[in-house]
Amino acid sequence: MKSSNRWLSAFAVAIYAFLFAPIVVLIIFSFNDSRRTFVWRGFTLRWYPTLFENADLLDALRITLEVALVAVIVSTILGSLLGLGLARLRFRGSGATETLLLLPMVTPEIIMGISLLIFFFQLFGAVGSVAQISIAHITFCISYVAVTVRARAAGMDPRLEEAARDRGASAWGAFRFVTVPLLLPAVLAGAMLAFALSFDDLVVTSFNAGVGSTTLPIFIYSSIKFGVTPQINAISTLIVAVVSIALFIAWRLGAFRQPQASLAIEDAAAPA
Repeated sequence: MKSSNRWLSAFAVAIYAFLFAPIVVLIIFSFNDSRRTFVWRGFTLRWYPTLFENADLLDALRITLEVALVAVIVSTILGSLLGLGLARLRFRGSGATETLLLLPMVTPEIIMGISLLIFFFQLFGAVGSVAQISIAHITFCISYVAVTVRARAAGMDPRLEEAARDRGASAWGAFRFVTVPLLLPAVLAGAMLAFALSFDDLVVTSFNAGVGSTTLPIFIYSSIKFGVTPQINAISTLIVAVVSIALFIAWRLGAFRQPQASLAIEDAAAPA
């Protein structure tokens, strides 16, 4: 038994090493003193201050964050309501509706990008802008949020809301103090997933970007055509750090919110 556990542990370590080794190498070479990424010449921090001197990079980062913020807010609201509705309502054709919800998730990104480009050009004559990128990101982020929230809502006990209503709570009160705390982990997970998808999207964005709407992935892709520099490694390292901190904060918030949600549910379900 102990031997089996050791093999399983070794296998798990090997899998994690395979997954994170490229990221570790990228972080290490962001401190490389050589302009040639694959030749180590010594330790330096000089690439990080130069990031803030690159106006084009900072502008691309600003546009990326703006697009991601809009995509997260809109797709989280619409996707959460859609996921809750699909879990609660049963009607003729609901199965087909849920299948259509998966379509943006399984459609190749290049097909999605071309279809959105044609849609915006034919109907609005648009040839690329920040607003067009934001709408394009919302279209595929909604599905991910809706699927996440629906999975959570499908496992909820409807009697909890009924108990709250029996004790005099309004429909809005039951939704706010019972349904929302239960759905909150799924909503946060969907929002983080939408942010990650929007932040690092390249294919769909490249078809819907125009003059003055270059995002960070497009900027990095354009830069590596001339070689990967430590500056690219540095901005990638900062992105990894920011995402890691955001995930840690979301995890801690979830840990603190869980007892509050449990107390609200118990109070709603308690007899009068």
